[in-house]
Amino acid sequence: MNLDLTEEQKLIQDTARQFASAELAPVAAELDRGGDRQVFFANLRKLAELGFMGLNAREEYGGSEAGAVAFSVALTELGRACASTAVTVSVSNMICEVIQAVGNEEQRRKYISKICSGEFLAGAFALTETGAGSDPAGMTTSAVLDGGQWILNGSKIFITSAPYAGVFVVWAVTDKTAPKGKGISCFLVEQDAPGLTIGKQEEKMGQHASATNELLFQDCRIPENALMGKLNDGFRIAVGELAGGRIGIGSLALGIGEAALEEATRYALERKQFDQQIADFQAIQWKLADCATDLEAARLLLMNAAFKKEQGRSFSKEASMAKLFATESANRTCYEAMQIFGGYGYTVDFAIERYSRDVRVTSIYEGTSEIQRLIIARELLRSFS
Repeated sequence: MNLDLTEEQKLIQDTARQFASAELAPVAAELDRGGDRQVFFANLRKLAELGFMGLNAREEYGGSEAGAVAFSVALTELGRACASTAVTVSVSNMICEVIQAVGNEEQRRKYISKICSGEFLAGAFALTETGAGSDPAGMTTSAVLDGGQWILNGSKIFITSAPYAGVFVVWAVTDKTAPKGKGISCFLVEQDAPGLTIGKQEEKMGQHASATNELLFQDCRIPENALMGKLNDGFRIAVGELAGGRIGIGSLALGIGEAALEEATRYALERKQFDQQIADFQAIQWKLADCATDLEAARLLLMNAAFKKEQGRSFSKEASMAKLFATESANRTCYEAMQIFGGYGYTVDFAIERYSRDVRVTSIYEGTSEIQRLIIARELLRSFS
């Protein structure tokens, strides 16, 4: 078994690391405090120019065609520097992938190229609703065909990149008589669609530079050909494509965890108490050792899931395992890193405070840790049936 990256994957990893160090890290804290969002946008455009918005999209549509492993290692490097940028890149990549997987040729050429080129700053998923979070089959947003147009009514919440996304992948009920989850379809809705309103922006605990908004559909009219995939087949699309997104969020969390561990290790070698470096104390050494072991295990789980996806094999269980373990490990690492910093870690003068806020949501979005456990258990039990 060869666990080494290919030359192309190493190049992508190195490019992501250099960009993160030079462009993202210097502005991450300021953006977190509400700094100029144009700086955030400029970095998204630069990442598009480098090919990071369509890492697993085919070259004919403007993508890099680098694969799922390259996507994972790139997201880890970006996450080390700026979680807000990394989540935008992750979601935009998944929008490209879902359009590539189920969209028709016209939809692929129209939308994937615009995301990959940076013409669209981002793409966005519109799945979650107030009453349909972990249970997306319970959504109530509807789409009715009328005179060659679909009319959407309803609302979505917690939509990443909503104010500046060029296109949304929107799920809506198209057959209210069908059993739960069977009458849902998937649509492509552009930012300027009549009847679409970008609602309030959430005030979040972390990842402040990444906008998270409500979407309102009030007799929103879109063309009949905005339907993506087969009618009433949207729930299957959502379940399938979210698995790939979990690799992205797990990789992002791993990056935050690695950054926190690096900061804590450096601090432990500098900070002195009782006339010696705190790194000399076994209590500190064990924290560092446990965190390093957890993060390495998370990396291997992510690589396994990404490799299986890249090979066209089933990877849903592996993606859930990787997402669950990576996000929980990153949260523990940030907690322990703050303990090592002591009171200083609780202040905004040190990046640990930001990492601890940014990492928390990774075990919530793209499927909570509890949902990941349900998926893993379901797949495990099915294998014994």
